[in-house]
Amino acid sequence: MVETVGNRAEPTEKDVEDWVNRVRLGDRRALARALTLVENGHPDGGGLVKAFGRGVEPAYRVGFTGAPGVGKSTLIAGLVTLLRTEDLTVGVLAVDPSSPITAGALLGDRIRLQNHVDDSGVYVRSAAGRGHLGGLSSAAPQMAEVLAGAGFDLLLIETVGVGQSEVEIRDQVDSTVVMLTPGWGDSIQVGKAGILEIGDIYVVNKADQAGSAQTRLDLERMIHMGPNRSWQPPVLETIALEKEGIEELWQAIGAHRRFLKG
Repeated sequence: MVETVGNRAEPTEKDVEDWVNRVRLGDRRALARALTLVENGHPDGGGLVKAFGRGVEPAYRVGFTGAPGVGKSTLIAGLVTLLRTEDLTVGVLAVDPSSPITAGALLGDRIRLQNHVDDSGVYVRSAAGRGHLGGLSSAAPQMAEVLAGAGFDLLLIETVGVGQSEVEIRDQVDSTVVMLTPGWGDSIQVGKAGILEIGDIYVVNKADQAGSAQTRLDLERMIHMGPNRSWQPPVLETIALEKEGIEELWQAIGAHRRFLKG
């Protein structure tokens, strides 16, 4: 049940507005509660989602997608560290796969963001995929709306490890970062993968491994052979564990953001 004033059984519009204001003033407990209600499909969740969509400019959303083990969480952790040096506040929504047997999820992305656990400018929320296809969870779009309206400068959304057709993230963010590692399939495999048609920025992570140059070449060829686009997606190389290429990624996100603004 939504936290209400007095003993009222249902929240009034003022109650919801007060709740949203508390979140925007930095009340992380209120934010966590709001996200839980939305994730669990509580009847009051819809009102909260609408309320968070009013009154402030929403956070700029960046999505990160790619196969399991490509290094999404590590890259996001490095990017968050860089953003905090620029005094930007960051919300992170990380969707983890659910076990088909127990329905549980590790929700381990917070482990890689431990350096920010006491940082009031960073908020990390993990969510279980719960078997939803598309790379996110059924509640992720609504949770993203809440986080986008919570007062952060940026919202980073990480999908579960995906394959060739999970492209839902594109409709939930402003910029989509598609990540691969060296040796990810041959050029034909790269060309037919639907996930590689949604990227605004492509990243070859673990670029210190053999095959990174060929993977980058395959990506650049795919972009060149694809349909004409007003935005030319860059192909970057990173070594997330060493924090290499993070600044270039942030510059590319900024360039795409400026492009969208016209």
